[in-house]
Amino acid sequence: MKKITITLLALIGLLPALAFSSEHEILNLHMTASPAAMIALLLFAIAYVFVMLEEFTHLRKSKPVVLVAGFIWMVVANICHTKGLGELAAEAVRHNILEYAELFLFLLVAMTYVITMEERNVFEALRSWLVRKGFSYRQLFWITGILAFFISPIADNLTTALLMCAVVMAVGGDDVKFISIACINIVVAANAGGAFSPFGDITTLMVWQKGIIPIHGFLHIFVPSVVSFIIPAACMHFAIGKKKPEASTEVITMKFGSKRVMILFILTIATAVGFHHFLELPPVIGMMTGLGYLQFFGYYLKKRGQLVQDEDGSYRPFDIFQRVKKAEWDTLLFFYGVILCVGGLSALGYLSLASDVMYHQWGQSLPAAYQATPANVVVGVLSAIVDNIPVMFAVLTMLPKMSEGQWLLVTLTAGIGGSMLSIGSAAGVALMGQAKGKYTFFGHLKWAWAIGLGYIAAVACHLWINAEFFT
Repeated sequence: MKKITITLLALIGLLPALAFSSEHEILNLHMTASPAAMIALLLFAIAYVFVMLEEFTHLRKSKPVVLVAGFIWMVVANICHTKGLGELAAEAVRHNILEYAELFLFLLVAMTYVITMEERNVFEALRSWLVRKGFSYRQLFWITGILAFFISPIADNLTTALLMCAVVMAVGGDDVKFISIACINIVVAANAGGAFSPFGDITTLMVWQKGIIPIHGFLHIFVPSVVSFIIPAACMHFAIGKKKPEASTEVITMKFGSKRVMILFILTIATAVGFHHFLELPPVIGMMTGLGYLQFFGYYLKKRGQLVQDEDGSYRPFDIFQRVKKAEWDTLLFFYGVILCVGGLSALGYLSLASDVMYHQWGQSLPAAYQATPANVVVGVLSAIVDNIPVMFAVLTMLPKMSEGQWLLVTLTAGIGGSMLSIGSAAGVALMGQAKGKYTFFGHLKWAWAIGLGYIAAVACHLWINAEFFT
């Protein structure tokens, strides 16, 4: 029985918990040993197996979790009704839906801006400029890595990785070795860059939205993030040849209004930060206000006669709602599914049980300020197996009492830990699809030792330079 319990706790550590509990749990039935609760946990485990196998089954990841979410809440509601607590189940699920609504609207605005910048050729213009310059392979390796590191805090790690991969594919041609190593470097750099910015990764976004770390607080893990990128990059540097690919003559220019869209995006981020910092309003209110900026500018583009090419080759007037339509709806629905799934499992008592083991039992022999360190380091390792987003949000749902230093540590490890395997982050999975056959799971695994070395060094760096935040 003990082994089963440990296994269940380990599984909970992998839960895609995008939902947040409040400072005091809304509902905890303490029914983890009941057959119905065990079935709910098993259903979620099965659903998540399908999520992990999306690349092979081609079943959209949102479908299994959305379906299972309904079944889990059926179990929760049934138990509540037998205990005469039916109203608490409704209150708990509404709490989870509210948290999802904030996440959904925030990401929808960000996605709409990124898609608009793509349509205005912002990213393609950057790609063509890099390709035309005729850099050597080693120069491109470092340029794409450094750009990925500094663009991902603003544009998010997934979009940045895809952009830099397009550059590598354009100049790498049939050089599989260069493309593979360069893609590994891009994944590591994009994840590292996203770790020190609220806008670089959904993990950091949610920590910020939760109010755990202020926006300027993430800068404390800038140096550890740099360390996690530089060490593996330095190891891989010598595996790249010195030859120089032929420069391309392709010229792509940005469309009318592209610079103003970028300015509006920066203004939108500033608005979200201002609403949160000065008015103590949820950042999503500022983001939705920023969507209003883009809507009015879209109206201006339409009046100027700006045309957008559809997938069938036809042209239509610029319409901001066409940009919204192209958002990654499967990802947004996936977040709904996991928020509801984990909210239900939390109501059954599983996350409080996991939190007790990870954050109260594992580090008992360490000084009080560092007792959460083993759990937070393991969170990063687990994120390489599953995905950094779900693992981090499992911690947010547990909401253990930790110092700012420990919250910065788990933010760092969840962000960079996913780089150790290609399946550990959205950036890695996306690049396996984009550079199919040239960047692979086993190609990435070959350099896992170097990435792991960077991971250990980054953790040590954080514990050293940010020791004051652990008190």
